[in-house]
Formats: sequence, structure tokens, C-alpha cells
Amino acid sequence: MSPAERRALARLLAELDEPSPGEQDPPDLYLNDPALGRQRRLVLLISAASCVILAGWIVLLAATLPHHFNAHHWRALWVNFDVILLAAFAATAWATWRKRQVLILLLMLTGTMLCCDAWFDVGTSLASNGIWISAVTAVFAELPLAFLAFTGARRLLKATVEAGMPAPAIAGEQPAGSWRAAEGADRAWRPSLRRTPLAGAGLEEAFPGSRVLERAERARQLAARGTGAK
Repeated sequence: MSPAERRALARLLAELDEPSPGEQDPPDLYLNDPALGRQRRLVLLISAASCVILAGWIVLLAATLPHHFNAHHWRALWVNFDVILLAAFAATAWATWRKRQVLILLLMLTGTMLCCDAWFDVGTSLASNGIWISAVTAVFAELPLAFLAFTGARRLLKATVEAGMPAPAIAGEQPAGSWRAAEGADRAWRPSLRRTPLAGAGLEEAFPGSRVLERAERARQLAARGTGAK
């Protein structure tokens, strides 16, 4: 690795560590990027408009939908749904085996599909002979599996957030024998998914066109070239 490449790598690493000009608080990093600010406002606008439209659509359906309806392609509907659910289970098993980060999304997808399966299976079986089988399946199979999937996704997401946050030097900040104070400080440091803001590199990774990600990729390429030159 030449001296010029080493200087370029050091400069890129320094840019990654330094805050943006005018930035005071790292959690507000995204506020200093106009492109990310526009994308955030667009997502907020779409979400709010969807809520308004969906609320009106629910009122319309409640007033116009019939109480009884003969559904067509009933077999194909449920068979295809179960095929997709099977694919979700298979993908979740693969991501668990390979320890991939996409496991969080797959657990959320599988849990949501299980809840939908229980809801529609029970709802469409009311006043029929299959209501008991649907209820038992929902209570003892689908809903418990969905709960496990959501719990696993939450724990993995919390572990990911915790891994990305620097731990405070609790042992050096507390006097000798103050183990209760150290335990309380450690408990206060643990991240909460409800309180942890979408900010910094974490938010930039959710949107395309991130300058931080481009710098990190350039630094990685330079580091790889330096390792290969040794």
C-alpha cells in the first residue's frame, strides 16, 4: 500500500468519525442532509395520507359489504396462501441456519402471515362445523408461533441496536465497591426500541444515496487493497 493510498484511507476514516459541519448532536445527523430530510418528509406524507384514505375505505366497506358472499377459487386461495407461508418458514429456517441479518424481516413476515391465517381461518369458519378445528389451530399453533416469531425479531433487533452503541466505561466511573450504582448505570444504558431514535448512519442506511455509506465503501476498498499488497 503506497503512502498516498494510506493517507487517503486515513482521511476517509477521519471523515467517517467526524460529525457533519454544524452538527451538535450525533442523533440529529440526518437533519443536516437535505436529501434525507426530503425522503423522510415523503415517507411521513405517504403514511399520513394512507391512514386517511384507509379510514375512509373502512367506513365505506362497513356500509356497503354484504353479510354473505359466495367466494370463487376458494381452494386455490388457501392453497396458495399456505404455499407462501411454507416458503416463509423455509426462508426463516435458512436465515437462522446461515445467521443472516434478514432473519429479522423474515420473522416479522412469518409472524404476520400466521396472524392473518388465524384471523381469516376463524372468521370464515364462524357458524360452521369447522369452527372448533380453526379455533384450536389458531390458539395452540398459529398464534403461539406468531408470538415466538415476533419475540425473536424483537430480541434480534434489540441486539443489533445494542451492538451498534458504544458501552460506557462503567467500571472506571464508579468507586470501588459501588456495584449497585454500576448495575443501575448499566441498566440505564441498555437500548430501548421505543426510545432509540432513527438517526445517524442507521437512518442513512434505510435510504438510498447515502454519503456515509459511499465513504465507508471507499474505505473498505482501500483497506482491502492495502491488505492484498502486504
